[in-house]
Amino acid sequence: MTDPTAAASAGKMETRAQEEITAEGHGARPGGGADDGKQRSLWGDAWVSLRRRPIFIISAVIILFLTVMALFPGLFTSVDPTKADLSLARQTPSADAWFGYDQQGRDIYARVIHGVRASLVVGVLATLGTVLLGSLVGLFAGFYGGWLDAILSRFADVFFGLPFVLGAIVILSTFNPPGTPYGPVRIIFQVIFSIVVLSWPVTMRIMRSAALTAKQQDYVKAARALGASPTRIIFRHLLPNTLAPVLVYGSIALGTYIALEATLSFLGVGLRTPVVSWGVMISDAKELLRIAPHMLLFPAGALAVTVLAFVMLGDAVRDALDPKMR
Repeated sequence: MTDPTAAASAGKMETRAQEEITAEGHGARPGGGADDGKQRSLWGDAWVSLRRRPIFIISAVIILFLTVMALFPGLFTSVDPTKADLSLARQTPSADAWFGYDQQGRDIYARVIHGVRASLVVGVLATLGTVLLGSLVGLFAGFYGGWLDAILSRFADVFFGLPFVLGAIVILSTFNPPGTPYGPVRIIFQVIFSIVVLSWPVTMRIMRSAALTAKQQDYVKAARALGASPTRIIFRHLLPNTLAPVLVYGSIALGTYIALEATLSFLGVGLRTPVVSWGVMISDAKELLRIAPHMLLFPAGALAVTVLAFVMLGDAVRDALDPKMR
């Protein structure tokens, strides 16, 4: 006869094992680890860790402040950033103009405030495009492998080997040959397009590597055995469990893309007047650095703080999502 107590104990152990496999397949931590004994997912556990990190709080506050500034610049200044008064050209900071005036007599403080919008739009949209394109290509390459993986990987290597600045100059010069009418919205999306085209292979490699590892896990093998379609396996099982490294890269890359926009504007192939952006302001100040250093100091300082905030955010997210860093 079977011992009822032993049978009940075995049943509990089997149920517990199934819960752990299910938790592993959805990014959860099998022991929970919370003080209340509740099971938390990888993302929930990461959020608890992030809230305790000063570097995350500082970077999040800076990014939130910049976002409010981009959405509602009127809360910070009522001055028109395009209004010029040549009699005020290159005047240094004062009570009337905290950051001084540029070579055309425009208020630099107002231009720094309004310049956040263009820089963040380029950074956010370029990051979204890069992550979406690179993640999809990397997922399919890692999941299917074989000849498809070889073709997609070699295709990505072609773009990965292109120098960014040279490639961006070629793309933007092709779209805007001499004599082409300047459209602010069009050039913004052209800059975003050039960043996405030249940057997606990095995301693709990260996602491919994560997909190659994830598809060997038990929950993917179980889904195959149960007859799940490849599309369901990719988007229902692989994608949620491979997002972490891509999100870490995306949070760091966003600041990098903002700096790349400034680089292209500085070289004269990116955004141009009448668009107000930090890159355009730095480009306007490059020839007047000795006689009017304040024209360069303030937009460059705002750019540096923004890039640093996103890099700090990415570092904090990476540490929270990587168990080895805890």
